[in-house]
Amino acid sequence: MMDDPLLTKYSVIMVDEAHERSISTDIVLGLLKKIQKRRPELRLIISSATIEAKSMSNFFLSSKRRQALEGEELRPGLEPAILSVEGRGFNVQIHYVEDPVRDYVQAAVSTVLLINDKEPPGDILVFLTGQDDIDAAIKLLTEEARSNGKNSSGLIILPLYSGLTRAEQDLIFSPTPKGKRKVVISTNIAETSLTLEGIVYVVDSGFSKQRFYNPISDIENLVVAPISKASARQRAGRAGRLRPGKCYRLYTEEYFLNEMSMQGIPEIQRSNLVSCVIQLKALGIDNILGFDWPASPSPESMIRALEVLYSLGVLDDDAKLTSPVGFQVAEIPLEPMIAKMILSSNELGCSDEIITIAAVLSIQSIWFSARGAQKELDEAKLRFAAAEGDHVTFLNIYKGFLQSGKSSKWCHKNFINYHAMKKVMEIRELLRRIALRLGIVLKSCETDMQLVRKAVTAGFFANACRLEAYSHGGMYKTIRGSQEVYIHPSSVLFRVNPKCVIYHSLVSTDRQYMRNVMSIDPSWLTEVAPHFYQQQRHNPTIH
Repeated sequence: MMDDPLLTKYSVIMVDEAHERSISTDIVLGLLKKIQKRRPELRLIISSATIEAKSMSNFFLSSKRRQALEGEELRPGLEPAILSVEGRGFNVQIHYVEDPVRDYVQAAVSTVLLINDKEPPGDILVFLTGQDDIDAAIKLLTEEARSNGKNSSGLIILPLYSGLTRAEQDLIFSPTPKGKRKVVISTNIAETSLTLEGIVYVVDSGFSKQRFYNPISDIENLVVAPISKASARQRAGRAGRLRPGKCYRLYTEEYFLNEMSMQGIPEIQRSNLVSCVIQLKALGIDNILGFDWPASPSPESMIRALEVLYSLGVLDDDAKLTSPVGFQVAEIPLEPMIAKMILSSNELGCSDEIITIAAVLSIQSIWFSARGAQKELDEAKLRFAAAEGDHVTFLNIYKGFLQSGKSSKWCHKNFINYHAMKKVMEIRELLRRIALRLGIVLKSCETDMQLVRKAVTAGFFANACRLEAYSHGGMYKTIRGSQEVYIHPSSVLFRVNPKCVIYHSLVSTDRQYMRNVMSIDPSWLTEVAPHFYQQQRHNPTIH
């Protein structure tokens, strides 16, 4: 669309898995509707196993067609056609609990043992919410298997979540040995993203972890929330891929029929929209608030996104992309704060280091999960830890990885995810090519980490915090909004408590935690963002 806004080379476009309602899917649907007004001959196919077809059909009815429909009888071609195609899935028997369960992890373990005891051979897929639940379930199942003896000894219990190494994830695809039964305990990653061949039984907890962004506090919460009917059907369908199966739902039938929502909340309504807004601006859509969404985002999220982009110098007073910064930021396929950090590194002469940091920040984590080995993981982190914080630590890790000859053994020894590091290398190479195209000269600052920290501050100045109290592990307050925050235990600055820091993101569990934290000199804030901070008694405050 960037090259050819009306997609003139195409006569038919198909959007699959539309029920997932990711931000990207919703943007594409809104843009395709816009294109179809200019190109009525363009055919669109929106496909999904569980989508609410009528509401999607209504979305694509243009205002002109609606007016026509109100004044006359329906004529063929005025309304999008809804087609149902019979799937080839096998029958899945659904079982519900009679009364609500108090502890879905314990209930899931009991159900697995019951299936193993009473049902014919076939693998089991259990849906839980995250790593903590999965680890707890594996521990309970392993203990039960030991105490039950013969009946449970044939269980091969395997976790599945995004923090696992590739080798651990690959175990779930290996064939089940004769006389054994595989039990895969997974997050909702197994709902649609992949297919496990031998699954005959599904145990559905009825919950998943979902991200919810609060634009007022600028905090993203990871919340355990009930799933929708669409997700419940997807989960049940995993049991009927190769033969008839059974799905055990750990909630009542009455709850499923009368209380469970039809569809999940679209990602656009629970996410930070900064990257989404700049994408639309780059596509030439200036009236963001008037854009036709399948589900409208909250005005607060939109306003927060516009404020952030304005503070970064990406948007001007008329909310149009600035030249050259706005257009350059839009061309870098990472969140705008990281893109601004890369542009600033050109002036400071540390672009070589900054594109490495940008590549690491753009993936979830370079550490692999240390189940039962937290002490060893902490010791591994100390080997690379930089006094300046996590961003400089990433540079030490990258340097060590290169010196090891990009060795997977070196990664394993240091609790570093080898596949994540390979991804970092790919992203870094992509950023190197983009930087050269934008006229950024790749230059190293050698050992002058102050330049690196200033470049990071130029992108993330809005995420600055000041130490308020040493108690409770060091309590900080955000300079913008005076929000109480703490350094995340995964940071190398945990318990170090520098006086002033910036962070990459905030996550909320029992507290608001800062992830990927770096110490800074507060005077840099007024230096890199004078429009955002003003000097008052030598302390930066909101302008």
